[in-house]
Amino acid sequence: MDWDTKLRPQLTQHLTIAFWSTLLVIAIAVPLGVLLTRSGVRKIGPAVLTVANSGQALPAYGLLIIFLALLGQGARTVIVALVVYAILPVLRNTMVGLDSVDRSTLEAGRGMGMTRLQTLLRIELPLAVPVIVAGIRTAMIINIGMATLAFLIGGGGLGITINSGLKLNQDPVLLVGAIMVALVALTFDWLGALAERFLHPRGL
Repeated sequence: MDWDTKLRPQLTQHLTIAFWSTLLVIAIAVPLGVLLTRSGVRKIGPAVLTVANSGQALPAYGLLIIFLALLGQGARTVIVALVVYAILPVLRNTMVGLDSVDRSTLEAGRGMGMTRLQTLLRIELPLAVPVIVAGIRTAMIINIGMATLAFLIGGGGLGITINSGLKLNQDPVLLVGAIMVALVALTFDWLGALAERFLHPRGL
């Protein structure tokens, strides 16, 4: 359980995997969710959600093995697998958040001369922020938890310490790894709550 040679590198690997997988989920799911709520594309929304749901329909371990066979070992493979696994909450919440915006509010914005893009950026997205951020927080916690399995395909992370504690029957080692993962999850969730409060439109 040496901090410098064991725990700190594993914590860094864990944070790196969780950060990049969540960032990629946001970069893919939010624009896709916006696109699927536009009138010309809305009809294919259910089909896309079904495809996105297929990631979580598979067991986490099985999904990692599939991408191991396709991409080989390493943290990049874990990140890609986590993006597929966690994309559904952000995509679904983005669509739900945008669809829940009051139509009369949008019509009022257009009546003031706003273009469709201005309506999206100034009205729809700000009002949908709480729902979208809730989905992002869910995906973030999923990725932090799933990152504990990264060691199975050479991705590192705190799962190494947890696995060592299990194999050696060393409860202190197991607890240290589990507590560190829990602290990372709680910290990221707290940051997500701060982001939600900061991004929430004033006066709502």
